[in-house]
Amino acid sequence: MKRILIIAIFLSSNIFTNAQEIGASADYVKELTSGWEGERFNDGRPKVSDVTLERLKNCTLEQIWGYLMRKGYHNQVAKDWIILKPGETMVGRVVTAQFMPSRPDLDSIVKVHGKLEGRSQKGGINIWPIDILTKGDVYVADGYGKIKDGTLIGSSLGNAIYGKTGRGVIFYGSVRDMQELKDTKGFNAWVKGHDPSYIKDMTPTAINSPIRIGEVTVFPGDVVFANEYGVAFVPAFLIDGLVSASEMTALRDEFERVLLQQGKYPSGQIHGEWSDTIKNEFRAWIAKYPKKLTVTSNEIEDYLSKEGR
Repeated sequence: MKRILIIAIFLSSNIFTNAQEIGASADYVKELTSGWEGERFNDGRPKVSDVTLERLKNCTLEQIWGYLMRKGYHNQVAKDWIILKPGETMVGRVVTAQFMPSRPDLDSIVKVHGKLEGRSQKGGINIWPIDILTKGDVYVADGYGKIKDGTLIGSSLGNAIYGKTGRGVIFYGSVRDMQELKDTKGFNAWVKGHDPSYIKDMTPTAINSPIRIGEVTVFPGDVVFANEYGVAFVPAFLIDGLVSASEMTALRDEFERVLLQQGKYPSGQIHGEWSDTIKNEFRAWIAKYPKKLTVTSNEIEDYLSKEGR
């Protein structure tokens, strides 16, 4: 019996040692985001610059969708949200969490691993993803669409999230205290529902691992763009090119509207491949542009040289 007990203890400890952790390792996150060549956080996520995030705010959902489609990313936009504060745009670096329906044996394992990983043993285990948030992060969670008893946060945790990140949340699930959350200045939420109930029978099984949000697979370290028209998740290594391309598209669209209103050229010449004459008019228009441009003159010339190919 003593020998059997020793073997059982050994096997049990070995399972816990080799099993997947609740929080993904930095090496795993780096592997997921291997296309990124810039600075990283300690948890392995790409450290996309604040300047790039601010530039992203000026993009449209269609510009982002178009760029990602051309790069082969066909399932990056999730729609049909309940939005806490419609009309606002939120961008940030993604921290992911996956929740699953509770079952006693799963909950026991999760709690053991959470303790081994140094996660808080006070309060609900739904706070574990919140504990690791930093400035500029957006907390994105798969709550498997649960509404009643699926409220991942209320007003207190919402304020804690905003205090850490200066952002809000995107939940494929629900929240409570919508009225109080709406009073938190700067905080916003994209959710599938809301309910006055407390969270019940839900267990966080993975933090900073790939999760599913609607029809999108979301990686930790993705960059999220959310507005009243939908939510897009952008691989970090594509974000700089996307922002520049979107800014060029916006400038072209604005210039084309000017030409269309002038009635100077047939619409087919404006919407189609530009002639050298129209390209020169674009250069002259850009030279007098009243706002500060975020794209460089070299980027503009590179765009014009490839235009029509």
